[in-house]
Amino acid sequence: MKSQGAPLRIVILGLSITSSWGNGHATTYRGLVRELVRRGHDVLFLERDVPWYAGHRDLPNPPFGRTALYADLAELQRKHAAQVAEADLVIVGSFVPDGVAVGDWVQSEAPGRSAFYDIDTPVTLAGLARGGTAYLAPRQVAGYDIYLSFTGGPTLGRLEREFGSPAARVLYCSVDAELYYPEEVAQDCDLGYMGTYSDDRQPTLEALLISPARQWPRGRFEVAGAQYPGGIAWPPNLRYTAHLPPAQHRAFYNRQRFTLNVTRADMIRAGWSPSVRIFEAAACGTPIISDRWDGIESLLVPGKEIFLADTAAEVLRLLRGLPDDERRAAGERARRRILSEHTAAHRAAELEGHARTLLRMRETA
Repeated sequence: MKSQGAPLRIVILGLSITSSWGNGHATTYRGLVRELVRRGHDVLFLERDVPWYAGHRDLPNPPFGRTALYADLAELQRKHAAQVAEADLVIVGSFVPDGVAVGDWVQSEAPGRSAFYDIDTPVTLAGLARGGTAYLAPRQVAGYDIYLSFTGGPTLGRLEREFGSPAARVLYCSVDAELYYPEEVAQDCDLGYMGTYSDDRQPTLEALLISPARQWPRGRFEVAGAQYPGGIAWPPNLRYTAHLPPAQHRAFYNRQRFTLNVTRADMIRAGWSPSVRIFEAAACGTPIISDRWDGIESLLVPGKEIFLADTAAEVLRLLRGLPDDERRAAGERARRRILSEHTAAHRAAELEGHARTLLRMRETA
């Protein structure tokens, strides 16, 4: 959908758009940039060229907007100062290398036009409470004209009260509806999970997927994600894949009867922190079993659009006892809900609205 206003010039400095290896940022940026361009905006994505992504680039030349790699802060400033100075909105994302220095530069070069896009808000807040992170210092929060957060709910008020953000706004993750949809494929997995290894998620994965796999030898289970320790004793009825590129994610969800969502501890404490995996699975019509956190009911209705579980026994009751027509109906209800509220196109329209609000404020100042 085209924007109703004049085209905007937007510069995004993000962790990565070219590589999805070990991060969830790339898929978010890809959908967002594409939809911004479709709305008629000029978008430049600037990415630090680092070796761990250079060796795993599954989209080295994004076919939407413009993407440029830079070697270090000096090259960024030398080659892209003009674009930053001329942009209507400059966005710095979480976990950008040298993000504190990048943020100071952006705030000085683009006054009244800077935004921080936090794809990791609870992790960031925990770091700020300890004095800062490598990508955001406490003093910088007030210097960004708008703080766009993957986490909504009470966290937004905290960013404004405790850290002085002039405008903290939710900008949830989203799903690319052109990439995620139902397909008629053989379902060879009863319960699957996709996610990079983390110490705080592993106990829940153990409880809600690995333990059910051990208790139900005839069941079929799958885990896909990078950085899992080599010593994990996967059950024989569980298939593990170290890295699944985005091109294979749709098939991953569609071959599952259920998919599992596991939330990091910081995000559970904050609440209102949906994972992109929830939106992707729902768009495929795959029924979701999830852990619990405040705000999940604002996205999907428990028992009707998503299933919540605390124990292996509850998971096994769903896997073995829920009638198939009820299972499919829950997946379809979730799909309709997510496609009506949480696509990349929705997020691009929301971001444009925030940018135009800043533009109006500058014009009337």
